[in-house]
Amino acid sequence: MTLHTHTHLYEGAPRRALAIHCTLGHSGAWRGMAAALKDDLSILAFDLPSHGKSGVWDRTGNVHDVATDMARGLIIERMDLIGHSFGATVALRIAVESPELVRSLTLIEPVYFAAAMEDDPGMLAEYKRDSAALDAAFASGDEREAARVFNRDWGDGTPWDTLPERMREHMTRLVHYVPASAAFLHHDSAGLLNEGRMAGASMPAVLIEGDQSPPMSAKVAVSLEKRLPDVTRVVVEGAGHMLPVTHPDAVAVPVRALLARS
Repeated sequence: MTLHTHTHLYEGAPRRALAIHCTLGHSGAWRGMAAALKDDLSILAFDLPSHGKSGVWDRTGNVHDVATDMARGLIIERMDLIGHSFGATVALRIAVESPELVRSLTLIEPVYFAAAMEDDPGMLAEYKRDSAALDAAFASGDEREAARVFNRDWGDGTPWDTLPERMREHMTRLVHYVPASAAFLHHDSAGLLNEGRMAGASMPAVLIEGDQSPPMSAKVAVSLEKRLPDVTRVVVEGAGHMLPVTHPDAVAVPVRALLARS
């Protein structure tokens, strides 16, 4: 399906990057990093389907396909890709499927659980145990409770009860994205894990994670580090899953180093 794509350009240096935010986020999430990197990049950010001011996904088809097509449609020349969480999995997919479009690849905590589970099938039981409360909320049809649990596990540490009601309503409206993403995030619907596919993503890349993030973040990073041909891995001390928002200056350091060699 074709949706309106809302974009925002953070103007800086002539070199241009495309930034792809996380589930329940929006293009404004890149404000801090854009400021930190203004001497290195201009950042074109956009709102994912149903997020921010972009068009609403009708919940049909594969949402990862829809999001990837939206992102790829914004790349009219080789660009640096920067993605966070769900957005990082979109950036990874574009780098594998269309490497000619990608100058460098920054993956901030990609939630590509399928890679970790491919390497250690026993992680599936561990993941199900850790996500039991979230799964129970979805099973009962309580999307507000699902949003609360998701924010607790994958947010920036701000307690649910202290968030403005408007933000809680926003998260509740979008939390259906989480199970809808499972076809790609859990089951590799695009086949990126097929033997040899990631070898084509030969551009310089960096994996960035926080040392306070959910354990699965590190396990995904280990799996991708083994598969990508030219990648370094960086751990930001004191940071959790929302590190591009909470620690933009620290995240900008390895991004800047990556830009210098690509």
